[in-house]
Amino acid sequence: MTAPNPDTVEIVGSTLGARRSIRRFLPTPVPKDTLLAILDLAATAPSGVNTQPWKVHILTGNRLAAISAALLAEYEAPTFEHKGEYDYYPQQWVEPYQSRRRQTGLDLYSLLNIGKEDKARMKAQWGRNFRFFDAPVGLIFSLDRIMGQGSLIDYGGFLQTLMIAAQAYGLATCVQAAFCEYHPILHRELAIPDSEFIVCGMSLGYADPADPVNALVTGRIPAHEFTRFHE
Repeated sequence: MTAPNPDTVEIVGSTLGARRSIRRFLPTPVPKDTLLAILDLAATAPSGVNTQPWKVHILTGNRLAAISAALLAEYEAPTFEHKGEYDYYPQQWVEPYQSRRRQTGLDLYSLLNIGKEDKARMKAQWGRNFRFFDAPVGLIFSLDRIMGQGSLIDYGGFLQTLMIAAQAYGLATCVQAAFCEYHPILHRELAIPDSEFIVCGMSLGYADPADPVNALVTGRIPAHEFTRFHE
């Protein structure tokens, strides 16, 4: 049996622990070579019988601005039903998930000094999703409809590996399900065929350390609360 390497454990642990969802980015560009290097690392994630089902659409510069403008226009003045192509969240929230969801929202709005009755500022904050939180890179992920639900498990591993790789490069990320409900725009603007569906999006770039929103740290329940030993 190989003994754990303390240095490796520390590096992996600190990288995982440092990762969080960032909601305000600096405008500093990310080199294309860096993006490709991070995605090459993400592609080392396992997938069932090595299917590697992920498809990634990278948005930068004027194209990112144009997509953001189209998404924001639809957000402000809806022209179609905002419903994802699959159920990302449950149709009915129950405990303990409802409380965790609410706590995250309360913590976020508290950092931004947004009161529970300030619907206008809440709407504006949610709308920042569609600006990719001012990140210089937006990513949209799609998946062939022919693939089974197991490919979404594979996709989760890919996304986690991508986020940790980005963290190792000094970059920050935020996975966003908000884009799922705007799939008609993404299909049209990015020429994504109907044979694929939108899994989620992601903002990527350098975190703005001065913005209070980036101080949000969501809690995690310890392993002993979600595990059972069968011995």
